[in-house]
Formats: sequence, C-alpha cells, structure tokens
Amino acid sequence: MLHVEPKSRKAALDRDAEARLAEAVGLTLAIGLKVIAGHIVPLARAVPATLIGSGKVEEIAAEARDRTPEVIVVNSQLSPIQQRNLEKAWNTKVLDRTALILEIFGERARTREGRLQVELAHLTYQRSRLVRSWTHLERQRGGFGFLGGPGETQIETDRRLIGERIVKIKAELEGVKRTRGLQRKARKRVPFPVIALVGYTNAGKSTLFNRLTESEVLAKDLLFATLDPTMRGLKLPGGARAILSDTVGFIADLPVELVAAFRATLEEVLEADIIAHVRDAAHDETEAQKADVLKVLSDLGVEEDRERPFIEILNKIDLLEDDVRAGLVARHAGRAGAPIPVSALSGEGLDILLAVFEAALTRDNILLRLRLGPEDGEGLAWAYRHAQIRERRDSDTAVELLLTVHPQDSDRFAARFGKNLSMEQGVEGGH
Repeated sequence: MLHVEPKSRKAALDRDAEARLAEAVGLTLAIGLKVIAGHIVPLARAVPATLIGSGKVEEIAAEARDRTPEVIVVNSQLSPIQQRNLEKAWNTKVLDRTALILEIFGERARTREGRLQVELAHLTYQRSRLVRSWTHLERQRGGFGFLGGPGETQIETDRRLIGERIVKIKAELEGVKRTRGLQRKARKRVPFPVIALVGYTNAGKSTLFNRLTESEVLAKDLLFATLDPTMRGLKLPGGARAILSDTVGFIADLPVELVAAFRATLEEVLEADIIAHVRDAAHDETEAQKADVLKVLSDLGVEEDRERPFIEILNKIDLLEDDVRAGLVARHAGRAGAPIPVSALSGEGLDILLAVFEAALTRDNILLRLRLGPEDGEGLAWAYRHAQIRERRDSDTAVELLLTVHPQDSDRFAARFGKNLSMEQGVEGGH
C-alpha cells in the first residue's frame, strides 16, 4: 500500500499524509484484502514513466520480492503507462485509487441499475488501458476483474467492442433515468417530499436511515457499505410525511468516471426537497470530509441556497468525550440553521432532528379550514391522506378541520372541496 503525497499540498483543509494512508488502507480492507505494509511517498515532482522516483521504485521492488504481495495499491491516479511500468518493476498487479474504488463498487452494487452504473465507470476507465484484460461479459465472482481470481475467463477486447458496450449501457441507464423521473412525478402527485441523506462514506448515513425509518439497510463500519439508493417512508412528529433517501457515500478525489456514472442515482439528491448532510463528528478529519462532500455536490450542480433547506447533521456524538459532546450540544442548541448533533446509534438528538425536518418541510405551508358534512367519509379520508390535520371539531351537522397543505396542493383542495374550503390568515409557520 502506497500513499503518494505531493510536497506542494498546503491547503488548510487538506488531509495529512497519515490520514490519507489510513483511508486508503480502509478502502483496501473493504474488498477483503490484507494490508501487509504501507508507505508514504513524498512527491516533489511526478515522474512521467512511474509517477515516483526510480530509487523508491527499486526500494519497493526489493520489498515486493521479499513479501510477494498479491497486489500493490497506489493511492493516486496512475496513467496506463505508469501502471504498466510499475507492474513490470514490481512483478505484481498494481491498482491505482480509481481502480480500487471501482473494484469496491463492483462487489457492492446489488441492483441491476447499480451494476450498470459501475460497469459503465469501469469501461470508461478501462478504455484507455487496453493492454489489460477485462471480464465484464463473463465472470464468476463479484467485482470487475482488477484483482483476478479462480474461475474467471480473461477476455481480450478492443476499443470498438468497449465502445459498443458503453453505448448500450448508456441507453439502458437512460431508461432507468426516465423511470426514476416518472417515479418522482408520481411521488409529487401524492405528494411526499424527499429528504436525501448525503455525506462522506462511513459517516453513519445508513445507521441513521435505519433508526429513523425502522429499516434494515446494510449498515457497517465499512467504507462504501451502501451503494444502491434506498427510499423509505418517514413520519414526522406533527403528522407530516416524507420519503427518506439513503445515498452512496462520497469520498475525496472521487473518480470522475464514477461521478458521471452515478448521476442517475444521485438525481435523487438533485430533486430532493431537503438535503441532509450527515457528518462524522468524531472523525479527526471531519472538516476536510465536509469540504470534500460539498465539492462533489457542487460538481453535481447542487449548491446551498435559500430555496432548498440544507441541514447539517453531526453524527456519532456518542463517540465523543462527555465534556466535548456536552459542549457541542450546548453550542448548537436553539440556533437557527445550526448543525444538529445526534447519535444514530443511541438515538440522542433524533427528536430535535425530526422536528427540524418537519419545520423545514412545512415552512411555506398554507393554513386552510375545511367544513364537511358528517356523512362525507370519503372526503374526510381524502383530506387526512393529503394534508396535515391540525385541529378537528365534530358536531351533529358538520366536521370542521383546520389543516395545512403545501402551496402546490392548494388548487387540488380547492377543486375537490370548493366552497367548503376557506383560507386562514398566514402560513403554518405563523400560526
């Protein structure tokens, strides 16, 4: 395992070399490899042929002869020539950061859409490396063949065949995109707003998702435990309903191939009514991870703005020292727009988080008064399905409801109930 650290990196939020190496080790462990050695290689200037200097190449070659590793991972982007030259010098397979992440994604993707997206990213990456073989058409294992393995068929191909496959996958993903668009339109007719959980990989999004929705999504202390998007209904304290979406975790230097390939999945983020950024408050690099997530979101066209609530969640506060946790909670308590300290594991702070979700979703809601005859059970049920009921009064002659609806639904209520509906003063936030 090598982490290559340019000497010129001095950005305030940049990870130090040890933290970057530790993350690379975590990525390697995530695909079941045992790390037998790790090195940080300072890099004053990239060498075109091998990225790192000849002295360090020979030093690692000597160690490789003694240890005979199955693969050497370089935590940097390698050109095809650099990769080939290092494999010859070290007499073993070499994975760069992009290949390593693609291997993880290839093993973890479960849905057909997820596997298509990973395959597209893999082929885009592999197209420039035709000196290697690839195994996407015939394989008897997970992943995408960087590591090799028993029972695999090695298929040599050319740019034309890869290009044809890429065109086919893109067409299939366009179909997925259209289907997602129809699903979103259907949800808007219900309507249930969407809250998208985003964050650095292993920030605890899936654990939080499970806790809030009482689901059983895979949640492990593992990088990229979640790849395929998952959506579940969420009931909020005041009766509002929403859909919570768990998305793939982000990471520093996310390969551009994956950003493009997962755009269909991440469109749930682009279309979400609320973006909830889950951070690991106990991680030493939490500020740098925040910067990485915001950069990826910006690359996707998602910016913090006043039109769409952007809620920051400081997760894993149960891992902090008692005084640190108490200080964090006190510092943010009651501050409008402040991060919400929570523990998805213990449940601490989740009541506040749900209240913040509901306040954000209902901030523009319209307050209406509806008067129905006691015999109109169908109308009453319809109102309960499509609005938040704030107050109900029953008499022998009528059922009177005070309810709130989103502005985009006011026309539907007016068309459904006509003169039985009247608008109260103000919006819900002012009631």
